[in-house]
Amino acid sequence: MKTKMRLLGPTLCKEMFILLVFIFFSLAAGATKPVISNNPSDEPKSGMQFWLTLPDQSVLFQKQPVVLTFENNSNEWETIEVDTAVTYQSVDGFGYTLTGGSALLINSLDAKVKKDLLKELFSTHNDGIGVSYLRISIGASDLSDTVFTYDEMPTGQTDEKLDHFSIHREKADLIPLLKQILEIAPYLKILGSPWTAPTWMKTNKSYKGGSLKPEYYNAYARYFVKYIQAMEKEGITIDAITVQNEPLHPGNVPSMYMEAADQSLFIKNHLGPIFQEAAISTKIIVYDHNADRPDYPITILNDPDAKKFIDGSAFHLYGGNVSALSEVHKAHPDKNVYFTEQWVGGPSNFGGDLGWHIENLVIGATRNWSRNVLEWNLASDPSYDPHTDGGCTNCLGALTITDRVSRNVAYYIIAHASKFVRPGSVRILSNGSENLSNVAFISPTGQKILIVFNKSVQAQTFNIKFNGKQVTTFLEKGAVGTFVW
Repeated sequence: MKTKMRLLGPTLCKEMFILLVFIFFSLAAGATKPVISNNPSDEPKSGMQFWLTLPDQSVLFQKQPVVLTFENNSNEWETIEVDTAVTYQSVDGFGYTLTGGSALLINSLDAKVKKDLLKELFSTHNDGIGVSYLRISIGASDLSDTVFTYDEMPTGQTDEKLDHFSIHREKADLIPLLKQILEIAPYLKILGSPWTAPTWMKTNKSYKGGSLKPEYYNAYARYFVKYIQAMEKEGITIDAITVQNEPLHPGNVPSMYMEAADQSLFIKNHLGPIFQEAAISTKIIVYDHNADRPDYPITILNDPDAKKFIDGSAFHLYGGNVSALSEVHKAHPDKNVYFTEQWVGGPSNFGGDLGWHIENLVIGATRNWSRNVLEWNLASDPSYDPHTDGGCTNCLGALTITDRVSRNVAYYIIAHASKFVRPGSVRILSNGSENLSNVAFISPTGQKILIVFNKSVQAQTFNIKFNGKQVTTFLEKGAVGTFVW
């Protein structure tokens, strides 16, 4: 009998441990909105907290009612070890593209609902998720309610002196909303990206496709300067610009085609020198397109006369593998890497979209040197509007807005990083895993953050090891956990 008891003991302990974890999860189940406490009295004196999202949506970015304690122990479970002694890139932030359509929808909300929503999105207090980075379009994107630039002219006319330049159209929705956001989050970084130059500068005189004519390179460089200065007058600092959104995709509305060689010429002979002359400190970022063409940014950066004006390269992941970001980093380690766009197509498969985006973007892009991760549009209505005629017809916002606000998968994808991995955080070493995709950071206050996605086909019990001690925890299949200590 004693022999049987000794054999059964470890199995029973294992089963009891898993049962207890499931009890904790069941207590938290049913949340439809984040339940997050930042009250200091609620925090443990020591140990690890974690926030959980389950693929069936029964738990959505919810702080778990358990404190995990580091101990000197050993067991048979897989171990993720975190090491602050090995550091990588700094982090600028996590967020979304605030499209013109997103701004229009958010501004349509009741004043109190809007105020509460902005606090939830951009504050780190109470239930805020601390969005710290936004991308906006320079002129219209395909998720604006109409196409426009800041200097359109009647057919046959040009405006090389840019006398008719105006951002007046943005004063209806985008600029007032950005001002309200900056009151909550003055640290916010803003990236501007053009979908097209003014049509009179283009080979086909159209919003869709065409290329920038060389004789207007100088005027277009000054167009960027006037934009940055006009936004600065409104109290909005543009931290960085990309030269062209998706330069190899001329089929969108609006859009503009631009080869790498042309982007290089534009930067080294016009945009860079004109920024320098005007004392513009806004960063210049190249490419802003898919990971299947790392040769595009490398070609530009290989030109030393262009490279000296460039901060780094930006990527999307509608093609290629996220490892291409490391390829560019390896070729030019003195230049930064950014991840600036990825959509969720509606209707969403919540569990599938959650896992893919966490693994490839939040974890994958940052493990491949990206300083930020931005999901595509912040908000849409139930019909995926607004969008231009010819723009994206099923881009699901992180929020769906009617007279109320619903939170979709991209909200939770970003929340798992943005609340804790604050600007100035640094990626640190954590070992890779076949089943437990992960990435780790240390914040400016010394807090450690580990984001884990269980990509296996079954639940996983595992250890998190730090400074020689470890905690044992558990994730359902397809679940995402952010562990903070």
